[in-house]
Amino acid sequence: MTDPHGFLKVSRQPVPARPVEERLSDWNEVYAGQARLPLVSLQAGRCMDCGIPFCHSGCPLGNLIPEWNAYAARGDWRAAAERLHATNNFPEFTGRLCPAPCEDACVLTINADPVTIKNVEQAIADQIWERGYAAPQPPEQLSGKTVAVVGSGPAGLAAAQQLTRTGHTVAVYERADRIGGLLRYGIPAFKMEKQHLNRRIEQMRAEGTKFRTGVDVGGDFDAADLLRRHDAVVVAVGAGGQRELPVPGRELAGIQQAMDYLTLANRVREGDYISSPVSAEGRHVVIIGGGDTGSDCLGTALRQGAASVVQLDINPEPGEARRDTEPWPVYPKVYRISHAHEEGRQRVGTDPRVFGSATLRFEGDRTGQVRGLCLTEVEPGTRAPRPGTERLIPADLVLLALGFYGPERGTGLRKQLRLTLDERGNYARDAAFTARMTEHAGEAGRPGTDGVFIAGDAGRGQSLVVWAIAEGRSAAAATDRYLSGSTVLPAPVSPMDRPLTA
Repeated sequence: MTDPHGFLKVSRQPVPARPVEERLSDWNEVYAGQARLPLVSLQAGRCMDCGIPFCHSGCPLGNLIPEWNAYAARGDWRAAAERLHATNNFPEFTGRLCPAPCEDACVLTINADPVTIKNVEQAIADQIWERGYAAPQPPEQLSGKTVAVVGSGPAGLAAAQQLTRTGHTVAVYERADRIGGLLRYGIPAFKMEKQHLNRRIEQMRAEGTKFRTGVDVGGDFDAADLLRRHDAVVVAVGAGGQRELPVPGRELAGIQQAMDYLTLANRVREGDYISSPVSAEGRHVVIIGGGDTGSDCLGTALRQGAASVVQLDINPEPGEARRDTEPWPVYPKVYRISHAHEEGRQRVGTDPRVFGSATLRFEGDRTGQVRGLCLTEVEPGTRAPRPGTERLIPADLVLLALGFYGPERGTGLRKQLRLTLDERGNYARDAAFTARMTEHAGEAGRPGTDGVFIAGDAGRGQSLVVWAIAEGRSAAAATDRYLSGSTVLPAPVSPMDRPLTA
């Protein structure tokens, strides 16, 4: 364990990000080039090694946080790497992208500041690669079974790696031209540079996983035929159905879905475009939606040189402290500032977010281009417009970051695999990740018995990267049990598990 009095001797000190003006001048990660190890080791020593480490409950992966904190505190990076990889296939992703509910579940949070768990995780993950602790792990022998994984986001990649290492022959099918899903095209480079994704894909290739890009399963490639070719199929297509905003003026040019905008910006970084076909440069940008996707759009628009950026959040501004209705160790709704919000605030002097507001309509010019957005304050709870609060703000690029309703409805995947939807609009499945399917007259078999498994946001709905990886690992265990009769693969979550709530 670490120093039992470490949390009394050392105060919380996160790794500092690069200066705002420096990072706004490039697309590198906000922590790029920052010295971490001495500070991280000191901060890891604040871990109390609790008798009941609630950080485990805050993380769906069940990360062994006190254990790798202790090794990081002593500078034993090999042991820390082994403990981190024991529960997480891709700690370099989670260390950069996860909002760290484990920190809000840290026992220190009861009356002090939590351990900087996310900083420690990222430092260990980087040391894994710098010190050569991520050698490929090909299976000792093959099982003779084949598995198709549809979708190459974090859930699909985690499932594929687990199944490959077990000995099954796995092929990952991705409709885009590159592997990675939202990790590739949804996450801006300033949050995670793509080298981290690329080297993990190369590791998986060396282990034996096959990758097939440009294959639209359910579109130009029949999913039923894919199932006939393989012994099992894992559907990990994510929750790509983007919510709309049906208000007057939605048809005007210059109103884009946020994920489409982020994809184009990421394609510039991949070398597909010299500049984005939809750029914020010189434009008044309004982002509708207060979540992580909206924050990613904010950071992207600032780097593209937007004239102004406003982010609308229909929720009321949260307070600085936990409410009584959100006690420790749940993840509370408190006032948080992302790196993009910090950048926006330093650029314009105030928080770019407008809380408790909703869009009434868009206004355009004679050419059909959006030029303004009429917003209103809303009543807390009901979200009804508050009379007399309407105002018009300039907007010639509007980004809709309203979240996702579930798997896309326009594909043939659902019909071809006979998938059903649950009450939340996601692909239905049972406690073993097996897809629930419709019965067809004259067809043998019962629903959920023909080797189709649902993993990640496709079955859970939009969630965090840690939940996606946990689901991929659990779906791999269920698939392996189906193919082999038993499994030694870990299953950290079930489809019915949910984050800690009060």
